[in-house]
Amino acid sequence: MKKSDFELLTEKLRRLHTLRLASGILGWDEQVNLPSGAGELRSAELALLSELAHREASSKALGRLIDALEARAGSLTEDQAKVVAVARRDFDEAVKLPRKFVREKAENDSRSFQVWQAARHSGRFADFESVLARQIDMARKQAELLGRGGDAYSYWIDHFDPGSDLALVDSLLTPLGAELAPLAAAIAESHAAFPEVTLRGFAKEKQREFVLEVLTAMGFDFAHGRLDEALHPFCDGDGRDTRITTRYDADNPLDALFSAVHECGHALYEQGLPPEWAGTALGDSAGMAVHESQSRIWENQVARSRAFWQFWEPRFRAKFKEETAGISSEALFMAINRVKLGPVRLDADEVTYNLHIILRFSLERDIFAGKLSPREVPQAWEAASQALLDATPSSDGEGCMQDVHWAAGLFGYFPSYSIGNILAAGLWRKARADRPDLETRIAAGELAGLLDWLRQNVHAYARRLSANGLSERICGAKLSHRTLISYIQDRYPILHHP
Repeated sequence: MKKSDFELLTEKLRRLHTLRLASGILGWDEQVNLPSGAGELRSAELALLSELAHREASSKALGRLIDALEARAGSLTEDQAKVVAVARRDFDEAVKLPRKFVREKAENDSRSFQVWQAARHSGRFADFESVLARQIDMARKQAELLGRGGDAYSYWIDHFDPGSDLALVDSLLTPLGAELAPLAAAIAESHAAFPEVTLRGFAKEKQREFVLEVLTAMGFDFAHGRLDEALHPFCDGDGRDTRITTRYDADNPLDALFSAVHECGHALYEQGLPPEWAGTALGDSAGMAVHESQSRIWENQVARSRAFWQFWEPRFRAKFKEETAGISSEALFMAINRVKLGPVRLDADEVTYNLHIILRFSLERDIFAGKLSPREVPQAWEAASQALLDATPSSDGEGCMQDVHWAAGLFGYFPSYSIGNILAAGLWRKARADRPDLETRIAAGELAGLLDWLRQNVHAYARRLSANGLSERICGAKLSHRTLISYIQDRYPILHHP
């Protein structure tokens, strides 16, 4: 039987998706397993795969199929129309990008990551400055090629969060920062009155065992995924092969747990997207803000809650009897939820975390507005860190080079974290209203109830709705910074030392 144009379109989209997955796995391997001397070859491999994927994404045959389906749009179902509309958006972008540029950018992203690794370790920004300048130039060039040179930063925000732009991000993050900065300082000051717990000597292998228990309870499908170790935790792949990473520190066991839970949240979203639509808009995530809402809701609303630790604390203590001896339950819970201003994003609590994002957003906005040069970044970072976080980085490795994003060319990505936090707060409120026994079940170790709710109310929508659209549909209102502020005020009252 002759295949329909829509079937032919989905075949081409899935072929393209498979090429990109292969590239993603090579990127995962670069951060997890790559031998130190293989960096140049890996850059060439990634560049070639990107070139092949671009050839597929901009092929005339793909364009003709989209044209033919648009010509009879009235005969398409709503789902088919969405697939075609997103395919059109992606195709139009692909044909405007020269193949040489695509290859060059992929190769540059890989090499930049390798330079960043070494520069971050040494703390020498001078070794990274030219890489950052090059990545900014490449980002501007891509926006120009797509006719967005005049609003390059908005283009990149929309690239990672379709339907979003600089105006929307600014309308959320600017008032969030104004209200959050004094609130975070007040909460942190109240927490400072309580003694800090010292966590030392937690063996890496035991940490991994505990993390695997938690991820299994969350519902991560290990038959179609795996957990590994990386310098900077991340998630890659799709629901059929989902790779997540964390990192281990014997004197900071909570970092491994919360990083793994965070990345597992991403993975559960990928594993929950409709597999029959894989490779199309209806099997794809809605964007990074929705993705981050899934990772943050598991990390913060669940894994830092009293309900979660009611079940998991005895297991944690059984795994680390000597290491937790003498630490009370309240002291451990305070260690898990202590609000403390500091210079490192990945070490931040859920309250001050958003100040880190606002810092990065403000610098990116200035960079793309031409107000901040690469050479001025370390000084600007230090000043912003002092103003927002009352903290001065010990080095540029702990400051402007602490994150992999700029080395990977991911400008416009950072705002997704805070928008994801806003959406997560709204989703959590709605999930608790829909399922009044949710926290009771979490306290009993049953995490499937939340996963089931997220499958129905977030994962099933795939790319049908933007973050704002999902908030309206599920939570009953557009995204608002007040949702997150209200959640923080309820979750973190100003404490008084007894």
